[in-house]
Amino acid sequence: MTWDWQFVWSFMPTLLEGAWLTVLATVVGTVIALLLGAVLAVAGYSRYRLVRGAIAFVVQFLRGTPLLVQLYVIFFVLPDIGIVLPAFLAGVIGLGVHYSAYLAEVYRAGIDSVDRGQWDASTAINLSRRQVWLHVILPQAIPKMVPPLGNYSIGMLKESALLSTISVFELVARAQAIGNETYRFTEPLTLVGLSFLTLTIIFTLLLRLAERKAEGLR
Repeated sequence: MTWDWQFVWSFMPTLLEGAWLTVLATVVGTVIALLLGAVLAVAGYSRYRLVRGAIAFVVQFLRGTPLLVQLYVIFFVLPDIGIVLPAFLAGVIGLGVHYSAYLAEVYRAGIDSVDRGQWDASTAINLSRRQVWLHVILPQAIPKMVPPLGNYSIGMLKESALLSTISVFELVARAQAIGNETYRFTEPLTLVGLSFLTLTIIFTLLLRLAERKAEGLR
């Protein structure tokens, strides 16, 4: 099959809309994952063994089951108990909740990397717990967290293609629809691949900028 530029220009607006939806799903999913991951990480330091055990189970469950299955449960199973969510909302919640487990482990690793003597020294000079977190622990932990957090965001961008399975009309779903209607898959799928590559490069550059900003916290 020969490459047809006229055909490409005819469906380009549709792909751009799909690309925007993909980026939006990734950004919203990342925000959910960052916030929920922080909650899971902090709760994992609870003084109560039962809470720590419950958090450990939740994190292991989310990491140990496929994202696709979790998306199906949210979109197809929850309506059976009266919880009906729009496809896009179900998709971003699925992305955010799934990746929150990984980000919780990133938070935990970053916090644990701070020498225990920092905690003891902060306590010795009578700093409050809030001051210890804000002025001692986090400035040392955040620079170590940024690279893996950014990598998981890029992973979320690529896995957003799974949202097409629950009828979210994102980039891949639109390309498939164009191919099914025209019986030409070469152009739309090639452009989808190039689009994901371009978005990944942009996200990587933003990650590098975030790393430099985080280094300034030291």
